[in-house]
Amino acid sequence: MSLHAAPPRRPQPLPRLYRWRTNMLQAPLFFLFTGAFGSVSLFASLFEKHGRIQHRIAQSWARACIWVSGSRLTVHGAENLQKHPVAVYAANHTSYMDTPVVFAALPFQFRILAKKELWPIPFIGWHLNRSGQIPIDVDNPRASLSSLTAASKTLRAGMPLFVFPEGGRTPTGHLQPFLNGAAYLAIRAQVPLVPIALSGVYDLLPMGTRHFYPGQLTLTIGEPISTTGLALRQADALTQQLRSAIESLQHPTQP
Repeated sequence: MSLHAAPPRRPQPLPRLYRWRTNMLQAPLFFLFTGAFGSVSLFASLFEKHGRIQHRIAQSWARACIWVSGSRLTVHGAENLQKHPVAVYAANHTSYMDTPVVFAALPFQFRILAKKELWPIPFIGWHLNRSGQIPIDVDNPRASLSSLTAASKTLRAGMPLFVFPEGGRTPTGHLQPFLNGAAYLAIRAQVPLVPIALSGVYDLLPMGTRHFYPGQLTLTIGEPISTTGLALRQADALTQQLRSAIESLQHPTQP
């Protein structure tokens, strides 16, 4: 199956009926589900400390959000997901809907390294904080180092980690330059780095719009990249290898 071989395009303005559907139905349901699942997650956090129940709640929230958006999600390369019990998973960042797609697709518990700006958001930020997710301030090197240290401890404790190496959403749908945090963490913990490509999610909810453009969403998992024996000074080269792998997954060679 071809994954958006052509450059991503910003959807044309929705017909009035579609705008009505987003404003009057989809957006209210999205916020309703976010509040409801977030409240249940907060309640669950009072009784269990391992995050398993909260993660299942997050997965249910994510699947509900995709259903509300009117889109369908297909996962390719699922056999690459659990070849290793602990790994750093890294994907391109195209939309606010990337996070629901990732939580809906990955079948195991993990922690996510996400921008600190999400933490003040009611329900979403509360869940992120109580479920052990890790905030990162990409504009503050000292704070970023502290976050990477916390993320390393998470990996050493046996918990997989998910990262958006671009550090923020792409405004065009094309890959941006990658930060080397994902490579740094994988090398430091000596765990594989697993590339993931998201396709169709940019078209669903591009930066700067408030409306859903339903379509086919695809999450493709590539072969894990080994970090065995690599040193931290090789993080830049590993980051470029990761970026190339994700780009290849977005635009696979036709037979």
